[in-house]
Amino acid sequence: MKYWMLLWLLLTTHVLADSSSQGKPGEFDFYVLSLSWSPTYCLISPGKKKCTEGYGFLLHGFWPQYTKGGGPQSCDAQSRLSPAELAKGVLVFSSQALLEHVWAKHGTCSGLGALGYLDATDTALASVKIPQLFEPFNVPNHLHAQEIESLFRQSNPAMGNHGMAVICKGRVLSEVRVCMSKEQRFTRCPRSMKTTCKGGDIRIPVQR
Repeated sequence: MKYWMLLWLLLTTHVLADSSSQGKPGEFDFYVLSLSWSPTYCLISPGKKKCTEGYGFLLHGFWPQYTKGGGPQSCDAQSRLSPAELAKGVLVFSSQALLEHVWAKHGTCSGLGALGYLDATDTALASVKIPQLFEPFNVPNHLHAQEIESLFRQSNPAMGNHGMAVICKGRVLSEVRVCMSKEQRFTRCPRSMKTTCKGGDIRIPVQR
């Protein structure tokens, strides 16, 4: 009985130690820059304000992640953005609501503070060149996920062969996720970051 009690205590301590390491600012392996394809968002959520705020790949978030999968979240539930931070953030994110959500859930885990996190997000976003094919009126109705990856690699040679993932909702393009180091440089995605689109052509909704 003592043996099993000791084993249970050891396992419990290990689990608690792992749990306590979740959500500690600055303790993560890499970032994911998530860029949503806005026509798909508007197709799913017609009438949303975001649908009038831009076309194409729009910033969804800049998320600290673990190599094994997932990432820390909500590291400081009490943190609120100051007026100056909000003013700067809305120049990076498409809306104040999105900014506040991403900061509370992901940004607080960066360990950078609000202004540092916004600078890092802006740097990461500016470093990704969107392929010309995704500009208004150039977009084809269908592409393979591998073709989308290839277009991004051509536009961003430093990205490498395993630097991003294409995300679908069903067989419709939803977003691309670009893997970046803590220094906001392209980095290889771990195996936990995978393209979710099924084989064959995927639909790419276009501007109405």
